[in-house]
Amino acid sequence: MLAAALAVATLLATAGCSDGDDSSSTASTASSTATSPSGTRTATASPTITPLTTAGAQTALITEGDLEDDWTQVKTAASWRDRMLIGTVDAAQFLTGKTQAADCQRLLDGLYDEDLLGAPPGPSALTGFTEGDSRLLYQVAAYRSATLDQSLDWLESLPTACDQFNAVASDGTTRTVQVVEASLPDVGDARQGLTVTVSGPSGATPVTLTLDVAVVRVGDDAITVTNGGTDGADHGSTKDAVGQGTTRLKDVREGRSPAPEPSEFD
Repeated sequence: MLAAALAVATLLATAGCSDGDDSSSTASTASSTATSPSGTRTATASPTITPLTTAGAQTALITEGDLEDDWTQVKTAASWRDRMLIGTVDAAQFLTGKTQAADCQRLLDGLYDEDLLGAPPGPSALTGFTEGDSRLLYQVAAYRSATLDQSLDWLESLPTACDQFNAVASDGTTRTVQVVEASLPDVGDARQGLTVTVSGPSGATPVTLTLDVAVVRVGDDAITVTNGGTDGADHGSTKDAVGQGTTRLKDVREGRSPAPEPSEFD
């Protein structure tokens, strides 16, 4: 009799636990379906994307508040040029000769001319910041998605194709250029980061120029950042510019005004 009573109690306890689980599951399902009266799941509507305009590109530019440290925004960025980037690549160094040399020459010329992705076919805007001897150039422009993907593929190939090479300056002196991959925040639709180091004489003085290079694609638009100087490159500022700038560009593309304060990004 005692054994039978214990067995019955055990069955009742098990049934009670089962009822509790079922009611919880039912409540969860009800809560889930309460947001959809028809009983079907509905997808969140995608935001409407607005084509980038000149005014929109200007609005998407970062400000001093988006960067840490003591960066000062300046109006002379469009005229910046660093003569350490001028040189003719020595094709004899490369296994594939002219092909690799052309890629490396394109890199140097693009950095000097500040059009690494080529002339944008759509609206664009740029701004610049200085901190000591360092400069940070920030550009926003509308391109074509396929063209941007090709440019990003090209940038991705450079740490291998142009890992180290020589460029001869107009005065006959030789500069050594090194290109390595650099990490960027996981933002935008695609991205590529590089650190480019150019070492050689400037007049009678040996100089090393270090530049962070970052490109982020957001739809058909892109952000381009170059940051550094003869004192090195502040990688944290490059990441700030890319992260905050991507958020601002997304806001503009979706018809929102960028937040006045920097936002958090991963």
